[in-house]
Amino acid sequence: MPHRREVSVVALGLSAALLLAACGDGDATDDTGGGQTGDSVTLTWWHNSNNDPGRTVYEQVAADFEADNPGVTIEITPLAHEDMLTRLDAAFQSGDTPDIFIERGGGELAAHVEAGLVKDLTDVASDTIATLGASVDGWTVDDRVYALPFSVGVVGFWYNTSLFAEAGVDSAPTTMEELYAAVDALKAAGIEPISVGAQDKWPAAHYWYYLALRQCSQDVLTDAVTSLDFSDPCFVQAGESLQELIATEPFNTGFLATPAQTGPTSASGLLATGQVAMELAGHWEPGVMQGLTEDNQGLGEDTGWFPFPAVEGGQGDPDAALGGGDAWACAQDAPDVCVDFIAYLLSDEVQTTFAENDMGLPTNPAATGSVSDPALADLLTFRDEAPFVQLYFDTAFGENVGGAMNDEIALVFAGQSSPQAIVDATQAAADLE
Repeated sequence: MPHRREVSVVALGLSAALLLAACGDGDATDDTGGGQTGDSVTLTWWHNSNNDPGRTVYEQVAADFEADNPGVTIEITPLAHEDMLTRLDAAFQSGDTPDIFIERGGGELAAHVEAGLVKDLTDVASDTIATLGASVDGWTVDDRVYALPFSVGVVGFWYNTSLFAEAGVDSAPTTMEELYAAVDALKAAGIEPISVGAQDKWPAAHYWYYLALRQCSQDVLTDAVTSLDFSDPCFVQAGESLQELIATEPFNTGFLATPAQTGPTSASGLLATGQVAMELAGHWEPGVMQGLTEDNQGLGEDTGWFPFPAVEGGQGDPDAALGGGDAWACAQDAPDVCVDFIAYLLSDEVQTTFAENDMGLPTNPAATGSVSDPALADLLTFRDEAPFVQLYFDTAFGENVGGAMNDEIALVFAGQSSPQAIVDATQAAADLE
C-alpha cells in the first residue's frame, strides 16, 4: 500500500482547550515586514460569501484595509461555493491563481504545497498563528503552516422547529431509529423530511462520511488517512447503514438533481423557505439560508440544530463529529501585503463581525462569544466538546481519492451502486496515489 506525505489533519481534534486556550492580541498587522510601503499594488481575492450579509461584510473589510494601506487595491470575486472550487482547480492548473483564496486543508493542501502554489506563513504570520492556536493544525504540512483558518465547524442536521412541532416530533433524534421515526411522522403530516443536494455529490457523501464515523473506530479512521487502507469491514457497514437510510425515502422530490446551495430550489433553499423539515449541512448553513430568503432571515427563530445520530452497534464514539473549515491562503507569488491582509481577516475586529453576522464559527478566541445565533452556539458547544473531529474525507484523502469516493456514494443514492463498490472504488483510487 503506497503512503502519502503525512499531514497534520488525521483529525482536527477540536476541543474547548484547543481553541480557547490560544492567546494573542489579534493585531491586523503581523510580523510580515512588507507590503505597506505606499507602493501601488493590487490583490485579487476570491471568497465564497456571495450572498448578504457576508458579501457586504467583506466589501467593507476590503475598503477598510485599503483606507489603512494607501496604494493597496483589493479586487474581490465572490463566488458560490461549488463555483469557487471549480474555478480554483482550473486556476491551479493554469497558474493564474488569485492572490488570496480559500484552502480546505488535508490532502488538497498537501498537493498544493508540493506543487509550490501556496505561501509558507509559519514565520511571516507567527503572531496570528499563536492567536489561533491548535486550530492551525489542519493547515500544517511537515510542521509548516500554509493557511490561516477563519471558520472551523462540524456538520449536523439543521431543522425547522415549527415543522417538527407540526408533525408531533417533540425532540431532536439522537439515534438512527429516532431519526427514522421522525421521518415517518413528518411524511404522515405531509412534510418532506430532508433535503439533500445530491447533484453536487458532496452533500450526499456527507451521509456516508458520518456513518463511517459512527461505524469505524477512531484508530481505524486515523490510520486510513495516512495508510489509505480501507479494508476494515466498518467501511462496508457504513454503506449498508446508508442504504438503510435511503430505503426510508426521506429525501426531497428530485433530490438527485437538486443543487446544494444555489438558488431557492437548492437543498438549502428548500429548508430556508419551509419546504422541507431538515438538512444535513455544516456551520455555514444559517448564513447561506439568510441569502436565500427575501427577508434575509433564513429560518429565523425556527432554526434548530442537532448532531448526527448514534448508530447502534457502531465502533465509533457517538459524540465524534465530522467537520473541517476554511482558511485564507496566499498564492506563492502574491505580494507580501497579502499576508498582512489575511492576518487582518483573522483580527479580533473582523472575526467578531464575522461571528455577529452568523457567517461561520470563528477561530479567533476573542470572537467566539459573539456568535449570535442560538443554534450556531449549540453547534459551537458540540464542536468544542467533541472527543474527536474527523476532517471531511474528500479533503483528508485528497482530490483523486475523495472524488472517486464521492462519485460512488452518489451512485448509491441513485440506486446504481453498492456498499462494497464504494470501498472498491475508493481503494482503487488510493492504490494509484
